[in-house]
Amino acid sequence: MKATRLLATVGIVAAGALALTGCGGAQTPPAAAFDPDEKVTLTYAFWGNDDRAKRYDELIAAFNEEYPNITVNVSFTDFPSYWEKRQTEAAGGGLPDVFQFSDSYLRQYGESGNLLDLAQVADQVDMSTFDEGLLGTGALGGTQYSLPTGYSLWANFVNDDLVAQAGVAAPEGGTDFAEFDEWMAEVTEKTGGAVYGGTDYTQRIQAFELVLRADGGNLYTDDGELGFTKDQLREFWESGAGLRDDVAVPQQRLEELSPKSGFGAALTASEMSWSNFLGGYLADSGASSISIVAPPTAKEGSKDLYRQAGLQVAISAKTEHPQAAALFLDFVVNSEAAGQIFGTTLGFPASSSKLAGATLEGADKQVADYIESAADRIGDAPPVPVAGYGSLEQTFWELGKSLGLGTTSVDQAVDQFFSEAEVVLG
Repeated sequence: MKATRLLATVGIVAAGALALTGCGGAQTPPAAAFDPDEKVTLTYAFWGNDDRAKRYDELIAAFNEEYPNITVNVSFTDFPSYWEKRQTEAAGGGLPDVFQFSDSYLRQYGESGNLLDLAQVADQVDMSTFDEGLLGTGALGGTQYSLPTGYSLWANFVNDDLVAQAGVAAPEGGTDFAEFDEWMAEVTEKTGGAVYGGTDYTQRIQAFELVLRADGGNLYTDDGELGFTKDQLREFWESGAGLRDDVAVPQQRLEELSPKSGFGAALTASEMSWSNFLGGYLADSGASSISIVAPPTAKEGSKDLYRQAGLQVAISAKTEHPQAAALFLDFVVNSEAAGQIFGTTLGFPASSSKLAGATLEGADKQVADYIESAADRIGDAPPVPVAGYGSLEQTFWELGKSLGLGTTSVDQAVDQFFSEAEVVLG
């Protein structure tokens, strides 16, 4: 069935509402064996753009060739709206049967009993195709709640067409932040603001994470606490003042473009995001060529990057069709068809069987080459995200936007973030 975009925007629901939906650790007994003759309808939700939706349409068509009696109804939206919707559903006990998931929400949804223990559907899901490190990104307390579709590295995307039009040299990867800021300012100046050098990357918690990891830190600790101080956050947000002073694309312009990013709308020459975004960026921007270079680093030689297997797939603990849901989940993360259709757009394939179906050429090979080129910067993965990390990530982004709009000061934003963290982390 064709994907349809969720149009309604729901209010932000406190992370604590999930605690109302169930108790962590409650397990459902294994379901009866799957009956291939039974007609089943599943719901599947994901975040993404039209390119991703088109690929899911193709994947579901391939899935239905094997399982013609399982109908999959899908819906999608952008990332922020997606999690607002999921939190509302979790509070009401009505999550989709299967849904695109993020390790940022693993504690939040797993500990509250919202996710199905995949051991209950082990006959339908092959986990032997994942290496232990990647398998662990969807596990909590020895329970496997989700499986990764792939993994990504934080990256810097550059629209080669716009750089050429601006008449500037392409940026080097792995420079320090000050050098990259100078490059952004040069693009904006040379084009008279027709094209901006990039977006204010201090809005993204992942850029802050780079700075912390360069000094051996992380966003959070093994004990579920924040891994940084108010002073560190204040210094980081203050470092973006120059970008917000007519170097980066104005936040008001971005608000008008949403859900497209400035880079996707070909208004900025660069943007930092996860490496699997290349396919979507090419589709959105219409660029003939986009380069991927390593993001800036706060300390040369540091191990500030890591394999991020955040894009996962999970099953609702309350699905009425756990076996059919598991068959679809397995098809998304393991099938050669998924590798062929998605390539690296859901991350570099995490399972050996999905990788076997992927033809790494064009944009997919470009992502693979980038991951290989940045190998020297890849360090250990951070601790399992704290419960409520997804909400904190969104709060960080929203406060960064407010800084760009000039509706809040850095000091106010820092205080607000830590106040929110106190509530979310308890």
